[in-house]
Amino acid sequence: MTRDELREKANDLPLVPGVYLMMDKTGKVIYVGKAKKLKNRVSQYFQSGAGHNAKTRAMVAQVDHFDTIFVSTEFEALILENSLIKRHMPRYNILLKDDKGYPFVRLDSKSSYPRFTLVNRAADDGARYFGPFGGRYETRQAIDAVCSALRLPTCSRRFPRDIGKDRPCLNHHIGRCDGFCREDGPGPEEYRRRIQQAERLFSGKFHQLTAELQQEMEEAAAALAFEKAASLRDRIRALSVLGKQQQVIAGVCADTDVWGLFPGEVRCGCAVLHIQDGDLLGREVKVFPAAAEEDAASILASVLSQYYLDRGVLPAEILLPLPLEEQDTFAALLTEQAGHRVTVRVPQRGERHDLLRMAERNAREEVERITSDAERTDKTLELLGQLAGLPRPPRRLEAYDISNTGSADMVASMVVFHDGKPRKRDYRRFQIKTLEHPDDYAAMQEVLTRRFRRFLDGDEKFDTAPDLLLIDGGMTHARAAETALASLGLSLPILGMVKDDRHRTRALMTAEGQELGIQQSPPLFALIGQIQEEVHRFAITYHREKHRRSAFSSQLDHIPGVGDARKKALMRHFKTVRAIAAASLEELQLAIPPAAAQSVYNHFHKETPAP
Repeated sequence: MTRDELREKANDLPLVPGVYLMMDKTGKVIYVGKAKKLKNRVSQYFQSGAGHNAKTRAMVAQVDHFDTIFVSTEFEALILENSLIKRHMPRYNILLKDDKGYPFVRLDSKSSYPRFTLVNRAADDGARYFGPFGGRYETRQAIDAVCSALRLPTCSRRFPRDIGKDRPCLNHHIGRCDGFCREDGPGPEEYRRRIQQAERLFSGKFHQLTAELQQEMEEAAAALAFEKAASLRDRIRALSVLGKQQQVIAGVCADTDVWGLFPGEVRCGCAVLHIQDGDLLGREVKVFPAAAEEDAASILASVLSQYYLDRGVLPAEILLPLPLEEQDTFAALLTEQAGHRVTVRVPQRGERHDLLRMAERNAREEVERITSDAERTDKTLELLGQLAGLPRPPRRLEAYDISNTGSADMVASMVVFHDGKPRKRDYRRFQIKTLEHPDDYAAMQEVLTRRFRRFLDGDEKFDTAPDLLLIDGGMTHARAAETALASLGLSLPILGMVKDDRHRTRALMTAEGQELGIQQSPPLFALIGQIQEEVHRFAITYHREKHRRSAFSSQLDHIPGVGDARKKALMRHFKTVRAIAAASLEELQLAIPPAAAQSVYNHFHKETPAP
């Protein structure tokens, strides 16, 4: 579909909540989003002049058609969006996790002696699932720790088949298992009771379970069943240590989750701290590629939906670094899912606000740790390419600037950045030869004509074409450069570098007059600013040098017998007028004929003529 057809289809949508799926030419889903009012949200993508960021523009450019699903409530939209993102894994959505990295704990409750196992995903098979948890290694450790705390078997024996067939294993002798494999060991009823306790632990009812065991211990002590009371005491202690030390269990034991967000250019990071009674039980850090909708609130909302909507255990309180548009709806949905009230709030001060800063620091440090300089540069060039409408990131950038003082000593500079870094061996300087009065546009056309004519002629100093030309100036400068290239039959991407009234980099400008904002991407803004400063520095340095030489060389004017050719010969031999003035007659004669040498010597030694 054309852009006009997409816009027309979007404008025909109703003002109802729903989910939309953006698809490319192959029919692949590249973005999934939700909206309170589908018409308003979807039509924004296809409005001319919409203020989208570079990533969103890149996504919209690939949209061939879209589909929508109408729902009754915002609740349904939130749940459906989360489900569709996990089903289609769209390129331009935040993808928080994959099933292999975030496992579940499975319990086959149909068995008479059920066991906890680790699986990649939940299935509709009648078993009970807990999770998802942070990682496979941690989850496996948590299963072992829960079973150890409740003295459940973790060996390979199968019950009731293997009961009484062999002696108990080492776990029984070191107090990690109560020996359910013994004929005189605890029976299936006690096994079931322990499994139910473990279920409650994985379900987040840590304190409730501990309190019940405490009461059971006191009752056993009152009944003088001291061995049973001691066993229960040891189990309570093990559960207390478990709650404090196990990362996976920390998530289900916590009553408060604290979120921090760091939206980097290459990757984004979210950290969640699990807090219980003021103590930090554990943390999780999620790092993922930056997505099309890169504003902080959109990122956080997407992460929270994917993180919580599949979990059976939810905290009582969730602290966020910034408010969400659908914060109340999200809190109500979690409350309904959890079976208890879940409060979502944004603290502004105090200890809770300090915890938010800690979480944000965790997210930032993890993103910066795993993001290399090369990745940052690649992402910056990718954004620049998208902004300029290029099919690929520009590896070689050439920038040009003109410098002059009146009509004298007009010069131009060309600097080259390759993969985001200056390549000084490719820098070039130009002296303007065809103009007798200042004209920056004509000067730019002269410079580019000379540079690219030499490229067409195969000159080894100019044999590489840039991926993008950056001209110091606005629309008219970019248009002048475009005209110069067109006269040679060339067409290259060209953008003007625009400064503000304080002579600082502000934006990029096309030859058609479209201003491209770069301030929303600090790395891109910094790169363009660096290029603009470098090309200006190189131009002004050459201009000052040439102006200084001109000032000195003017001292050679009006010397009898010394014309332009002999002035050039003198400057070529002595480099500076000061050296010419200090030279002896014999030294001057090495550069020009004797009669002219005598005139030059007399000019600089008027009071002491040569013998």
